Amino acid sequence: MLVRFILLIYGLVLGSFFNVVGLRIPLKQSIISPRSACPTCGHQLKPYELIPVISYLLQGGKCRGCQSRISPIYPTFELLTGLLFMTAPLVIGWSGELVVALTLISLFMIIIVSDIHYMLIPDKILIWFAGIFLLERIIWPLNPWWDSLLGAVSGFMLLLLIAVVSKGGMGGGDVKLYALLGLVLGFKLVLLSFFLSTLFGAVIGGLALLFKIVKRRQPIPFGPFIAAGTLTAYYWGLDLINLYLQFLN
Repeated sequence: MLVRFILLIYGLVLGSFFNVVGLRIPLKQSIISPRSACPTCGHQLKPYELIPVISYLLQGGKCRGCQSRISPIYPTFELLTGLLFMTAPLVIGWSGELVVALTLISLFMIIIVSDIHYMLIPDKILIWFAGIFLLERIIWPLNPWWDSLLGAVSGFMLLLLIAVVSKGGMGGGDVKLYALLGLVLGFKLVLLSFFLSTLFGAVIGGLALLFKIVKRRQPIPFGPFIAAGTLTAYYWGLDLINLYLQFLN
């Protein structure tokens, strides 16, 4: 219980950092300086204004300097990162694979922020995480080990084919992201990840249209659906596949 609480705190702190990375990297800004500031009045945030989630609640969701509203995206992703970090061991267990799971969650938190704000998944982020995942899959390989290579090629080729056929309906960032996800998940789970991602996207996108949250033909960031579909496949994919095969039989 104590270790999971530590993971929660660790996730909250990193979630705040991931917000900064997701907002600044697409703009080619440093993630170290300048210090975080209010985008409206430029008020530089003090250390006590940077406490994940708590500072937002204590300030009533407003800047101390100009009283403008602070986007709820910041505390939402801090809390979400903390909860995902805390619950990962319940699914993965206490093994080396937990390191891979936490890295995967970290990647998704960054690209979701970037995709929501800019409809962009920066190459710099993917390259950085590619090196980390490659090292992790050398230390904790899939069984068989070549499943990572097959998954990477399959993920890349599948999304590339869809991007070509749809004439830009799938972004280049999504194509490269799925090559990376294939390295982590392997062949079967990366295909399941894409199926679940499109399913979640279709259902939620349809509901958003139905309730007029978005307009018809309005672009919707696909990153959040990729995250949801991939984590579902990563955590429970083999069980879902076995359940489907039992249903067919």
